[in-house]
Amino acid sequence: MVLALLGGGGMVAGGLYFRSVNSGIERVDAFGDVPEAERPQVIEKAKDAMNILILGSDTRDPENSGGSRTDTIILAHLPNDRSSAQLISIPRDTWVSVPQSKTGRGGRDAKINAAYAWGGVPLMVQTLEKFTGVRIDHVTMVDFAGFKDIVDALGGIEVTVEKGFTSTHSLNPDSRRTFEAGRQTFDGAAALDYARERYAFADGDFARIRHQQQVIKAILDKAASGGTLASPAKLNSFVRATTNAVAVDKSMSLVNLAMELRHLRSDQLGFYTCPTKGTGMIGTESVVLADTAKARALFDAVRRDSVDEITSIQPRS
Repeated sequence: MVLALLGGGGMVAGGLYFRSVNSGIERVDAFGDVPEAERPQVIEKAKDAMNILILGSDTRDPENSGGSRTDTIILAHLPNDRSSAQLISIPRDTWVSVPQSKTGRGGRDAKINAAYAWGGVPLMVQTLEKFTGVRIDHVTMVDFAGFKDIVDALGGIEVTVEKGFTSTHSLNPDSRRTFEAGRQTFDGAAALDYARERYAFADGDFARIRHQQQVIKAILDKAASGGTLASPAKLNSFVRATTNAVAVDKSMSLVNLAMELRHLRSDQLGFYTCPTKGTGMIGTESVVLADTAKARALFDAVRRDSVDEITSIQPRS
């Protein structure tokens, strides 16, 4: 989305700035250990669509004491005509079949985010492809430690808090932050606290997903505003903060993506959540149970690049 804004703002013309941005983004080997024979095949009519796996990890999250896991999992679908984007959040505790990694870990049912702990990005790709039947074209990883700097570089974002709550896992010294109901401006620390809190809500991770989707939209709205695009200094600070916070797979062409998405704005984004039957217990673990029939229909619509079906199967969050 940052790249799309650059394209829309006319900053790719010279090329030098864009190459500088490109060189500053970390690259990861996302597909090297994914067996090609086990990957989903692309349907002819959807060959020009693009599916990007977005992974978010909060390395400073005080809730997380069990090693590297991905707390945010989003499948972003870009249709053939690039006229919109559909972002489907998958709860991190969704119970799925995790393939065996190259090192022999996995090979059993588990929470979906365990795949990253057991086999890094390649096993996460393999697990998502097995669960959804959708071939992943690219991967983007976002470090929440740098997410705060992105929001601060924008001068804060506007978010409407539906219902007031208190976070007990805040970045504040006392680990507490209270959010009042209503429209307000968040700085980076407040936005991060808002986006990662789940224990304050009866529906836990589902509330966190809704808040993360709110924050994504708010960031894009602010970045696309005239004040940001018209100020080279502000836009540069935003772009630099973003490149420090993200990593992408080795094959992603940032220039091509920027040109293809240069007209995209927040009202053309659809936010969805993988259909579930709610939560339950499997052994001693609290898990999210996927509604397999509805999820299969949703992801089959993604695989066939049928945007109308995606919308009808899963209304916007």
